[in-house]
Amino acid sequence: MRPPRPTPGSRRAAAAALAALLALGAPATASGSGPAGEPGRHRPCVASRLPDRGPARDVLRIAEQAKADLGLKSVILRVTVDGREVVTTALGESMTGVPATPAMHFRNGNIAIAYMGTALLRLVDQGRVRLDDPVGRWLPDLEDGDRITLRMLAASTTGLVDYVRLPAFQRAVVADPFRQWTAEEVVRLSTSQDRWYEPGTNWSYSHANFVLLGAALEKITGTRLDVLLQRQVLGPLGLRETSNSFTPEIPEPVLHAFTSDRGTYEESTFWNPSWTTAPGAVETTDICDLASSAAGIGSGRLLSPASYRELLNPGTVGLGHATHTCPATVCITQTKATHYGLGLLVLGDWVSQHPLFFGYSASQAYLPSERLSIAVSTTNDPDAAAGHTAHLIAQRIAAALAPAHPIPDFG
Repeated sequence: MRPPRPTPGSRRAAAAALAALLALGAPATASGSGPAGEPGRHRPCVASRLPDRGPARDVLRIAEQAKADLGLKSVILRVTVDGREVVTTALGESMTGVPATPAMHFRNGNIAIAYMGTALLRLVDQGRVRLDDPVGRWLPDLEDGDRITLRMLAASTTGLVDYVRLPAFQRAVVADPFRQWTAEEVVRLSTSQDRWYEPGTNWSYSHANFVLLGAALEKITGTRLDVLLQRQVLGPLGLRETSNSFTPEIPEPVLHAFTSDRGTYEESTFWNPSWTTAPGAVETTDICDLASSAAGIGSGRLLSPASYRELLNPGTVGLGHATHTCPATVCITQTKATHYGLGLLVLGDWVSQHPLFFGYSASQAYLPSERLSIAVSTTNDPDAAAGHTAHLIAQRIAAALAPAHPIPDFG
């Protein structure tokens, strides 16, 4: 079910409400540093007071309706304006009889890829690399490494096949979801296939690009990727509940996930995500950190103005076209309105990312013009709707709070 189309009056009311929230500057109850970024003020992520009116109540109604419409086991969300809390809430259960809470940790998936993109650009700002440096300088065994650049890896324009699309890989994951995959194994699956296109000439998403980017970042800095991301991104943004694990472990308290992907409804909380991205960037987070992440990454807070422009458009606009070797479902058209940046999506006026992993769905979205941040996490009941349900909820919230700035679909 889609939200009703906003009227001019509703747009004005929503804009006025957001402006009022920003002016009030209600203090946030969040994990990480305090509103002014003071060190040492780490507070747990907790639900806000139940609203009885205004934008916070509108968001809560959207979440409640979406939970019912989409067949969700849990919905956890947080909305902020300029870092100030509008609403934080958790609906439903983590497990039977165990209520979901905002402090629960969940997998953040490809959101960590946005951290890699920002870390790369910070190294550019520090004069340590250039985006158009060939990756073969650090990964000499990569075929065509002299023609593939750091920019191409982060913007996903290398032409490398996405190993996640390969039937043999899919069968292996379904047969043993607890298997520990190595970076070498998954990259080899991609590099053993013919490329979709010549490097830099088209666009297609490939997990292999980001596994290789993680390896390159380690070589460039001589620092393990998890440590590098902590120093360059997580620490500076105050994301204290966001962390890597080299195992399927999730810190307590845990938001449990369930899926019917293998034909029966079963718990998938500790299925192994080792194949999802580069080792050192397989992370978990909580909803307060996710909202802070949306704002920190989406605003380019850690970057120079030039690097922020690269983050939002590294040259992908105009790419993405079907060829005799690459179908339109893979080489997706990149337009000014919807395109891939460096590890993230630009969707209309929003900077976004929305991961999906066997029963977990999450979304972070940031509207720079309004300093509006939306973070959503969902888990599934047996008959849950397929796809990015957290992102769908973020779209509905955006339509209510910023109707002049809808979040469009990608591709």
